[in-house]
Amino acid sequence: MISNQATTTPQAAENQAAENQEAGHHEPMSPLSKAHRINLDDRQYGTFAEIGAGQEVARYFFLAGKASHTIAKTISAYDMIFSDESYGREKKGRYVCESRLNKMLDKEAGLLVKRLASSRGEKTNFFAFANTVTTGTSETPRCRGWMGVRFQTHPQGEFNDVILHVRMMDRQRLQQQESLGILGVNLIYAALYKRQNPTTFILSLVENLKEGQLFIDVLKFRGPDVSAFDNRLVNLELVHRGLSEAILFDPNMELLNISDAVHDKAILLQRGNYRPITSTHLDVLSQGLAHLKKDLQGTNNESREILAMNEMPMLHGALNVSEQDYLHRLKILSSLGLHVLVTQFPFYYQLKSFFRKYTQHPLAFVMGASHLNKIFEEAHYRNLEGGIFEGLGKLLDSNSRLSIYPHKTDQSCLTAKTFTPAKNVMHLYKHFLDIGQIHDISSCDETKNYSHSDDIHALIEKNDPSWESQVPALVSEYVKTHEVFGFKK
Repeated sequence: MISNQATTTPQAAENQAAENQEAGHHEPMSPLSKAHRINLDDRQYGTFAEIGAGQEVARYFFLAGKASHTIAKTISAYDMIFSDESYGREKKGRYVCESRLNKMLDKEAGLLVKRLASSRGEKTNFFAFANTVTTGTSETPRCRGWMGVRFQTHPQGEFNDVILHVRMMDRQRLQQQESLGILGVNLIYAALYKRQNPTTFILSLVENLKEGQLFIDVLKFRGPDVSAFDNRLVNLELVHRGLSEAILFDPNMELLNISDAVHDKAILLQRGNYRPITSTHLDVLSQGLAHLKKDLQGTNNESREILAMNEMPMLHGALNVSEQDYLHRLKILSSLGLHVLVTQFPFYYQLKSFFRKYTQHPLAFVMGASHLNKIFEEAHYRNLEGGIFEGLGKLLDSNSRLSIYPHKTDQSCLTAKTFTPAKNVMHLYKHFLDIGQIHDISSCDETKNYSHSDDIHALIEKNDPSWESQVPALVSEYVKTHEVFGFKK
């Protein structure tokens, strides 16, 4: 990517980009042009500390010219002993982690102020860029890492942080390094010049990168000059735009890195739209959790912690998606003490494959029995060469299962044992039922009638007060206070 841009001088490219923007065009500036603009901005001065993939970001600033105007120092701490001496050792001995990135930013920003504040602090906005990344090969394409920039917007001002966790999807190490360099330049440029709103920032962050070339798992803003950026809404927009496959919030609505959150844990997942969450959802989750704990007893996983998550799919490109609507649901679920996962996966087997990148420990999908219809409907697997056989093979491995909660109404009660799929897939269903990968977690006598979110939503829109008895009190109060999901006073 860099070599293709070398035929045009950075100044000419920047001038052309400026002319295009003035004319109403919106061609993205190249990474070299962005680096060159920063180099020519005498207000900006900083350091680059890069661990793992080399000095991919700093390289752009050197190639662009005038780097001495911008760069106080670059460092690439490959050796672990040197890295530990510079930034301290992590408790678990890890290097590609958020705590390591924060230590790097602390150290480098602190050194800038300590050594240069007296000589140029009154006229300079200091910044420190850092990343800690591991690259992969075509055989093991696992390129991921943390990246961040700490920066001032005016001399002697408070520092702000923008940090992210990224996964590079290119299979070759050289491509991964080039992508990393582009992303790093984009991050610094966006932090310095594109803070008007989250959408402007995000679009600038991924300029000159191809769709699907990388995924951003976490994007965080901290500091007085980025206080208008709501981390929850920003990350929801990443999923909406297809730039993130999934984001995870803890019960305090703090963003978690999924790979760290699920490390060495068994997983319980309940999917829903939760508009709103019902009392049935909570009972399904509770029964599923109790059953998974029981299943783990007497196995090598007996003492393993279980992470239970309520998952909401947000399909990439859906025109009727409102991040604000998802934020309301997130607030409600969090108030109930739940971990919330927002994903871009339409199918369960995609969700399962995603988690298998991070853990091979037990994974259970807990759901009402009515969901079995969709899982065993062949039409849902037309995009796979192997059809439903491939889809179910990806969904159910020896350490995955479907935990089924009765779907009970006044007229009937459906369970895993009473569900009858189409004849052509009956043998498949019976196989998974016989080996216990599909199993009931409760009986009809132990449960109340099943309350669907869609049914509750319809009652709310009809102004039928009976909906309140079918949701937790906290949910009812929130819906009425904030007038969401069609509620009108």
